[in-house]
Amino acid sequence: MSKKSIWIIDDDSIFKFVIQKLIAKTNLFDTVKTFANGEEASIALKNDLDLKTRLPDIILLDIEMPLMDGWEFMSEIETLTKKIEEKNIKIFMSSSSIAHEDKMKFDSNPNIKGYLTKPITFEDLLQIAM
Repeated sequence: MSKKSIWIIDDDSIFKFVIQKLIAKTNLFDTVKTFANGEEASIALKNDLDLKTRLPDIILLDIEMPLMDGWEFMSEIETLTKKIEEKNIKIFMSSSSIAHEDKMKFDSNPNIKGYLTKPITFEDLLQIAM
């Protein structure tokens, strides 16, 4: 199986440190990029559209972040859906808890492939990489 690329969009530096260590242990990912908020990731995604090989295979997206939260990021990239469909990016929302409103949004959004409760485990990473 070829290695995948993953983007972590989360404002929690401790979470990003821990998840990067777990990602390294899986030996399933060759590229890991981190972003502190949805705005940074949205800009990077737009910049990489023409270079489809630089787009991620998987995005782990936090819900609560400053500047642009997970839902705002999802709204922003919906305008790019046609351009990124070819890459088939799998987006997984992550949070330590989920509000009822978030659960309803999550369930009704076909672009979100799954929800992961923090802390994300080694097994969670194995599952989303398959």
